[in-house]
Amino acid sequence: MLLEELVRTSQAVASTRSRLAKVSALADLLRRLEPEEITTTVGLLMARPRQGRVGVGWRGMSAAMGEPAGQPSLTVADLDAALDKLLVTAGVGSAADRAATLRTLTAAATEAEQQFIAGVLLGELRTGALEGVLTDAVARAAGRPVDAVRRAAMLSGDLGGTALLALTGTAAELDAVGLVVGRPVQPMLAATASSTREALETTGEASVEYKLDGARIQVHRTGGEVRIFTRNLADVTHRLPEVVDVARGLPVRDVILDGETLALDEEGGPRPFQETMSRFGADAVRTTVLHPWFFDVLHLDGRDLLDEPLSIRISLLEGIAPGYRIPGEITGDVAVAEQVSRDALAAGHEGVVVKSVGSTYAAGRRGSNWIKVKPVLTFDLVVLACEWGSGRRTGLLSNLHLGALDPAGEFGEPGGYVMVGKTFKGLTDELLRWQTERFQEIEVRRTAGTVWVEPITVVEIAIDGVQKSPRYPGGIALRFARVKAYRADKTAAEADTIQSLLTLLRP
Repeated sequence: MLLEELVRTSQAVASTRSRLAKVSALADLLRRLEPEEITTTVGLLMARPRQGRVGVGWRGMSAAMGEPAGQPSLTVADLDAALDKLLVTAGVGSAADRAATLRTLTAAATEAEQQFIAGVLLGELRTGALEGVLTDAVARAAGRPVDAVRRAAMLSGDLGGTALLALTGTAAELDAVGLVVGRPVQPMLAATASSTREALETTGEASVEYKLDGARIQVHRTGGEVRIFTRNLADVTHRLPEVVDVARGLPVRDVILDGETLALDEEGGPRPFQETMSRFGADAVRTTVLHPWFFDVLHLDGRDLLDEPLSIRISLLEGIAPGYRIPGEITGDVAVAEQVSRDALAAGHEGVVVKSVGSTYAAGRRGSNWIKVKPVLTFDLVVLACEWGSGRRTGLLSNLHLGALDPAGEFGEPGGYVMVGKTFKGLTDELLRWQTERFQEIEVRRTAGTVWVEPITVVEIAIDGVQKSPRYPGGIALRFARVKAYRADKTAAEADTIQSLLTLLRP
């Protein structure tokens, strides 16, 4: 298929707010693909090519842009091959080789194709073709039930592979996709409530569990082999040997566990989140010991548990890992739930998560069966830009522009980000130096005072609330926003929504 067809579809999707129209356009494109193009195309549409990030930034992309081609000639396969070449080009002289590859690619591209290629490489496609919309399009193109496609994508962690199976395989093959020990699945996510009472009114009887300020982990063990994945499915097994030892010591043969890990101080209290996350970096040094806490079990010795109620999963978890079960109580009593919350806060944790005891494990979904309650209001937002500092911060990027996710496109493009405020508070000297370097690496444009960046960096922000404001497009502004921590374990698609912030205006 010519790349032009993909670009035209992307433009059509970006030009409408109608979800049905987006799904229809994408489904029509998917039906016309050759089997070998399906996985590649799905990745390109989400600005997540199968090669991952190939090390091309805004400066490199800008330098490669020359006179566009007059007529379209590039194919999807041509772009895929160029990305392969960029991925493997390294070593002495690689900068010049990579630049030449980019120039050759863009010289063969029309103006619209150049913009599309830049969007893919910089993660900046504004099509609204989020994973959910594309999942629906795969189902329509293949004539398969949406739930079957969604489940296969969640359990495989691979929408491109799921699209290939749905479009070229049988319904039975699609339905047969299940849990595989050693292959990560997308984690279940929690909604937010302002109080345990409000949460219990939604869930009914629930497991009220400590909300830890740790890093989400998914632990897979088959026999003596253990693999550990982050919430965004990165393999970090080699960085967490103490968690591997815990998993190997459990009385099981095969298991998939969901939980968190965090560094503890000498008295057993939680250390700052940054100390936990320091163990996950490429240059991590083992200066702290991480303790795992598990709150769910998805598979146990040949038995898949996703569709079992939480009450059964908790019972099985307590039987195999009692010393590593996250603290909590099963209750429908508000007074008991509030006491668990007070105990969690007294122990230095963030609050509680209230989970319906009858809920199944909805991989990759955020619903009302799990609800987090944190007395200190914190939200995961996306950095859109950063202003140069003054005074002692001269020469450093300081004031953050913060955006909330807008999945439905109520304030702009579906899947885009709505600016809700700025802050420079809470930034340590170390964070200032880090973000100054990092944000220039992912820069997309700048003015004299501000650097705009790819919207891929998640930062946890504490606030005292929100207030109505005409200054920002969402109609609200954050009150007393301050940085708690950068969340390298979360993707921008997991940021909190503008809708969640708007609920804080309600009495």
